[in-house]
Amino acid sequence: MSLRHHCGVLLRDAALLAAAAHIAPAGTWLPGPRRALFPALAGHGRSDHVALTFDDGPDPRTTPRFLQVLDELEVRATFFVLGEGMTRFPRTTLEIVRRGHELAVHGWTHSRPWLPTPARDAHEVARTARALRLATGAAPRWYRPPYGILTGGRWLAAARAGLTPVLWSAWGRDWSADATARSVLATVRRDLRGGATVLLHDTDRAAAPGCWRATLAALPAVVAECRAAGWEVGPLAEHGTRRWAHDHPTRR
Repeated sequence: MSLRHHCGVLLRDAALLAAAAHIAPAGTWLPGPRRALFPALAGHGRSDHVALTFDDGPDPRTTPRFLQVLDELEVRATFFVLGEGMTRFPRTTLEIVRRGHELAVHGWTHSRPWLPTPARDAHEVARTARALRLATGAAPRWYRPPYGILTGGRWLAAARAGLTPVLWSAWGRDWSADATARSVLATVRRDLRGGATVLLHDTDRAAAPGCWRATLAALPAVVAECRAAGWEVGPLAEHGTRRWAHDHPTRR
């Protein structure tokens, strides 16, 4: 084997290892492995509590509608927000906090991270966390990447920012064009149990236009279902989910 060929093989193997280290952790997107092997990542908390979470906001067209319904239901939730949206809609961001809800980091933009970009991941997660801290005066606690794709780079970025990754254990599949209030409720119900973390969306900015209407219409029924089972509904801050970043601190 020539030196050039040997070096080429080494470079190829190194690239394959880097790609594997980047994408392999994203396998936690699959609900089976996540629930079985990473219960904290799936958002399992107190058995008498269900965490209600919303992704992709803030959106001044739709988020206030969700805040109004949540007020009527006397429920507080966790909103995973995008940094780009925060800078465009600061009033809506602060209104979420004023209504008593928790803000968490969803990233700066709603991108799919198929290629390894650890430096960009670290910058964007830290930038969003910093923007939240400046806007609200409180450090965010949680991180959920767009699409739930928790790559190696994003996992490391969260740890460096002092954030705990949390995905979900139940969702409504409320981003699709054919979503209805009935379908959202039925889909949430399949995995709804005490200790669950429910993923919904308060905007259609990264989804089918108008799909938020199905979520909004289903919201009272989702909460009623939980209360009928004897479960409290609230934010992740009250859920009892273990915070990995604080168990194993790796702050900058």
